[in-house]
Amino acid sequence: MPAAVAGPEIERLIQLLARLPGLGPRSARRAALHLIKKRELLMAPLAAALETAMEKIEICNVCGNIDTQNPCTVCTDTRRDASIIVVVADVADLWALERAHAVNGRYHVLGGTLSPLDGVGPQDLTIDSLISRAHETPVKELILALNATVDGQTTAHYITELLQDANVKVTRLAHGVPVGGELDYLDEGTLAAAIKQRTLF
Repeated sequence: MPAAVAGPEIERLIQLLARLPGLGPRSARRAALHLIKKRELLMAPLAAALETAMEKIEICNVCGNIDTQNPCTVCTDTRRDASIIVVVADVADLWALERAHAVNGRYHVLGGTLSPLDGVGPQDLTIDSLISRAHETPVKELILALNATVDGQTTAHYITELLQDANVKVTRLAHGVPVGGELDYLDEGTLAAAIKQRTLF
């Protein structure tokens, strides 16, 4: 076992940073060293921001987004189209769609996707509250923005079945060639989906 090169406090910082997605042990060491070198400019403000976030972060009781207010900023924004609900598996998906400025509707975070192999059933997700929201007056369309995986598509089909009696249009994201994508680099499944869902030019 290699000898420690720093005190236990610094080693603990490195271990915690290494738990973050995208950071391995080497990247965590570099990040920790950078924070230590910039204590006043970066480490202290980061620690304060983390502490404030810990105290104020809440989960929106309407859509499931993470924010510092409840209902969240998205749900309280009166400029949004209340007739559209975009259904996503996770908050990261909501944030990705918001970065793209793709839709100006409201959201619903399921908290995951159905996965019998992982023991995730309908009772583990916020499907019941989604169905309730879909029956509310202003809602006219549900966009199922779920991953094109087996679990994502299973979840989409399950939700669609539950919404048969609701007076809403259920749509899903298109599948196929990404913008800027080259056909030679795409897998067969993506190419097949693109051909099946071709549109007029």
